[in-house]
Amino acid sequence: MDSFVKQKRHKSVICGVDEVGRGCIFGPVYASCVSFTTRPSDALDLADSKSLSEKKRETCLAQLRDSNQCMHTVGLASAQEIDTYNIHNASLLAMRRALLRMTRSLYAVHYLVLVDGIFSPFTKAHDNISVCSIAKGDTIIPEIQAASIIAKVYRDASMRDYDVIYPEYRLKKNKGYPTSLHVRALQDYGPSPLHRLSFAPLCFLKQSKQCDTLKT
Repeated sequence: MDSFVKQKRHKSVICGVDEVGRGCIFGPVYASCVSFTTRPSDALDLADSKSLSEKKRETCLAQLRDSNQCMHTVGLASAQEIDTYNIHNASLLAMRRALLRMTRSLYAVHYLVLVDGIFSPFTKAHDNISVCSIAKGDTIIPEIQAASIIAKVYRDASMRDYDVIYPEYRLKKNKGYPTSLHVRALQDYGPSPLHRLSFAPLCFLKQSKQCDTLKT
């Protein structure tokens, strides 16, 4: 992988892509695409977003914005799209949307896209886009690490906004993950329009209610 990146670096715009929110039961899955305009500063605390605190992630994004060290875009796939296409395909869709927004912003001759994982967001080849899927890329590639952090900050911010609309699910605290209190709220209030109905425990709750209806 390293030799491939070095070979392309002088003639391509390097982009890193990552997604967050696959394991949530509420809301969209988010992805970000990042391209550094200068070499990342050593002062940046880049790492996989899961290994950083919420405060550190927000600080890192603020540093990136203040220093103008990178361009970034964000894409998402809705809960309805997740239920329709499954979380794997919806995650690739979110990454593809983030990447295409970047290509519309930069107008580069060629893009080398570094993606966390082993799958490509594209199902067919593109003349000006080369994709390099890297297992555990969020632990070693700065562009992917930055994308992971940015996507996480944006998604967490959306959960705080949704918490105002749906306070019963405590989204500000659980960020859409299936905590015990979140599951209990689903049992008490049922799902919102933004819950992922194909995910456990929602599909199990639906089956349970159908069984109860048959018994009565």
